[in-house]
Amino acid sequence: MHRSLSLLPIAFCLAVAPALAQPGNQIPDEVKEKCKADYSRLCSGVMPGGGRILACFQAHKDEVTPDCRDALAKVKN
Repeated sequence: MHRSLSLLPIAFCLAVAPALAQPGNQIPDEVKEKCKADYSRLCSGVMPGGGRILACFQAHKDEVTPDCRDALAKVKN
């Protein structure tokens, strides 16, 4: 169990890396940092790219943590 938890940050980075490669779909570092747990809990099954991760966060905006919500509010789509 501990090993799988230690792999979550790596999985998150791998999941958002393709999205970062596409212009217009950049996820700011603040969002990556403050939304790690929310990503794992709500959007880990979402295929990266095309703005899908940010769309998942938007679809679950009432379920994300306050820190993540604040970071997402700063992202301009």
